Amino acid sequence: MAKECSSTSCSKESCEGCPSKEKPDFHVDLNQYSDVKHVIGVVSGKGGVGKSFVTASLANQMARMGYKVGIMDADITGPSIPKMYGIHGSAKVDEVGLYPSESANGIKVMSVNLLLQKEEDPVIWRGPVVANMVKQFWSDVIWGELDYLFVDMPPGTGDVPLTVFQSLPIEGIVIVSSPQDLVRMIVTKAYKMAQMMNIPVLGVVENYSYLKCPDCGKEMRIFGESHIDEIAQDLGTKVLGKMPIRTDYAEAADSGTFDQVLNEYVDEALTVLLNK
Repeated sequence: MAKECSSTSCSKESCEGCPSKEKPDFHVDLNQYSDVKHVIGVVSGKGGVGKSFVTASLANQMARMGYKVGIMDADITGPSIPKMYGIHGSAKVDEVGLYPSESANGIKVMSVNLLLQKEEDPVIWRGPVVANMVKQFWSDVIWGELDYLFVDMPPGTGDVPLTVFQSLPIEGIVIVSSPQDLVRMIVTKAYKMAQMMNIPVLGVVENYSYLKCPDCGKEMRIFGESHIDEIAQDLGTKVLGKMPIRTDYAEAADSGTFDQVLNEYVDEALTVLLNK
């Protein structure tokens, strides 16, 4: 019979190999009807930097290359993926499980917006409930066969990113940032969280890098000069892309036709994903 451990009876030497010292495994099992080969997280230290835009851009490019792709919209309180793809109505459910909806270009999507009576209804849930919903998106959704599942996470380093890192087999993350003064602190926070959770950081994508004048082609730095190269170098990671402000991309997202967008500014990120 194993020896009971307590704060008074244990020493460093006597507790070597003690079961109570083993780290708990929080991973959630994927259901038997799904086969997901690679899981990639897309994160940001703050909101409003275009994280969902980058997630959908990566998914579109992968789908165009012939891969079977899915997007888990883990931004439970601020979901945007279904609207970007023009997906409305409720997800299908039966006694086997919950089925993702599908975009016009064949990307499977699961989002809390597909479970609400009205997509404009707010999700007013406490952290543990939100975290459990994300786990169910992995365990209860019938994803089928996927080559890549992109997880669009909420901004920051709170409950949901922690749950995703602990519960899902994340192979690596892409950090999304913008060229603002706070970017060093924001990117560093996201990077350090991934390090603490032993999740590889594949690199950083900078959004809103510049605006190209439609008349003369001059690049205008609306948010100031970028420092992402030196930040990435200091952290020991890569810059995977610098995306300009494109009104046509924004219009496609607003009109629900983002499936037609092929964003060449994430091509380097795709190369890293395919060769990791």
